[in-house]
Amino acid sequence: MQPVTLTTDRLVLRPVGPQDTDAIHAAAQDPDIQRWTTIPSPYLPEHARSFVEQLAPDGWAGGSQFTFGVFLPDATTLVGVNSLVMRSLGTAEIGFWTAKEHRGRGYTAEAVLTASRWAFTDLAVDRVEWRAEVGNNASRAVARHAGFTLEGTQRSAVNNKGVRRDCWVGSLLPSDLGLPSTAPYLPAPPVGTSSPSGTGTGTPSDG
Repeated sequence: MQPVTLTTDRLVLRPVGPQDTDAIHAAAQDPDIQRWTTIPSPYLPEHARSFVEQLAPDGWAGGSQFTFGVFLPDATTLVGVNSLVMRSLGTAEIGFWTAKEHRGRGYTAEAVLTASRWAFTDLAVDRVEWRAEVGNNASRAVARHAGFTLEGTQRSAVNNKGVRRDCWVGSLLPSDLGLPSTAPYLPAPPVGTSSPSGTGTGTPSDG
């Protein structure tokens, strides 16, 4: 797939390139980014070069991962990075980080929402998932601000630098943004509601 550029009133989301290497390397020195994301730690210049010259372009070319640098309207001042990773048919997982000096302005939630809307309308995605290690309250706040529904906690669901950890999970659906789904969606009935005629999917007892 050819890379695309998305814009809002305050931001430009565009593919990263070699010109962004130094800015990405500098931002990724923040201990919080290294602690809560799966980027290498320590984060060296060669890691940034590999990211902008190989990992990000290969993701676009293969249709497996769509990485956007998030910039101010000048398209050069780096606010952060977000990435949509295709996990299964119709499902993408979004990850993101924000440069320390640009936090607290709502930029990341705005970028996440913009990228998710694009995934729904251009990638035939019907579910965008968000995951964050339990305790990453900043990421959780972004997800809430972007409209994600928090669905619970998964045990041992993320591997961060060789350690398995519990994570929070949430989702955003096309209907949350007033958009149609590619595939029909039939929500489950509320908890405690009987299935029609008392039938179910469990195995009946022998007694």
